[in-house]
Amino acid sequence: MKIVGISIGSERQIEHAGRRVGTGIYKMPVDHPVRVGAAGIEGDVQVDRENHGGPDKAVYAYSADNYGHWREDLGIETLPYGYFGENLTLAGGGDDEVHIGDRFRAGPVLFQVTQPRVPCFKLGLKVGDNTFPKRFLVSGRVGFYLRVLEEGELRVGDRLERIAMGAGGVSVREAMLALVKGPRQQEVISRLLSLDALSEAWRRSLLEKLT
Repeated sequence: MKIVGISIGSERQIEHAGRRVGTGIYKMPVDHPVRVGAAGIEGDVQVDRENHGGPDKAVYAYSADNYGHWREDLGIETLPYGYFGENLTLAGGGDDEVHIGDRFRAGPVLFQVTQPRVPCFKLGLKVGDNTFPKRFLVSGRVGFYLRVLEEGELRVGDRLERIAMGAGGVSVREAMLALVKGPRQQEVISRLLSLDALSEAWRRSLLEKLT
C-alpha cells in the first residue's frame, strides 16, 4: 500500500436536530510531513474521542480505490482526499485485503489495525444526505482504524509494508458481519473477541451482542 493523501482537520460546529455539535470530520489534505504519535497525527483534532479517537483509533485509513464508487453514488465529479474523514488515503488497502491485528510499517511508524470504521450521523451531515451513513456501512468500503505502536514522521508517497498479519485472519469487511444479524454474526463476534488487537470500544460493544 502507498499513502497518496494525508489529511487533518480542526473542530467545526455544525447544526443537528436543533443544536450545535462539534466535529473533526472536515479533513483537508496537507503537503508536508506530519508527526504521528500514540494519540494521532499532530495538528489533527479528534472531537469525539470515544467514537473516533483515542489510542485504539488514533489514525483512520481509507482506500483511494473506493473514491470512484462514491463519486458515482453521490454524483460528485471531484472528491478531495480526506472527504470521508480519513487521515490516510491509501492506494490499495481495501477492506477485504486488511485484517484486524495486521501490522504495517511506514518508515519509522508502526501501525496495528484495531477495528473497522462505523459511520455516524456526522458523515451524513457532511455529505448532505442523512441516508448516506447506512449506504457507507453496508457498502463494504468503510476503512479501518489504526493504533500507533511506534511513533515517527510520515509523508505522502510513503509505503505501508505489512510485516505481520492479524492472528485471526478476520478481514475488515468480514468483521463488519459482527454488526449484522445473520447466520455468521455470533461466529464472527467470537473470533473478534479472541483478538488482543481489537479496540476496547469494539470489545465492549461486541460483548453486549453475544447474547
